[in-house]
Amino acid sequence: MALAIRLARGGRRNLPFYRIVVADKRYPRDGRYLEILGSYNPLLANGNEQRVVLNNERIQHWLTQGAKPSDRVARFLGQAGIIDMPKWNESPKKSAPSAKTQERMKE
Repeated sequence: MALAIRLARGGRRNLPFYRIVVADKRYPRDGRYLEILGSYNPLLANGNEQRVVLNNERIQHWLTQGAKPSDRVARFLGQAGIIDMPKWNESPKKSAPSAKTQERMKE
């Protein structure tokens, strides 16, 4: 069984709330899960303690069982010091001005 530590969305329209869960990769995003490992509330300020809540012991347990965190959850775990901080690529860069436009802006 391929396990994933990922976000499951809750809340209502325009008021998102996410649970950090461990689930089989084949299950749907908001479908069945094995255990709730924490929560994430994107509506709170960045400095708020309740923005990301993690159960460190259970996360360590599932990581030793072979669960792989999603990109966003890996970033949360890296900020909490549970795993090494993953490399984060700024994407997409299509919205950046072209080289010709940047030259014009310098003039």
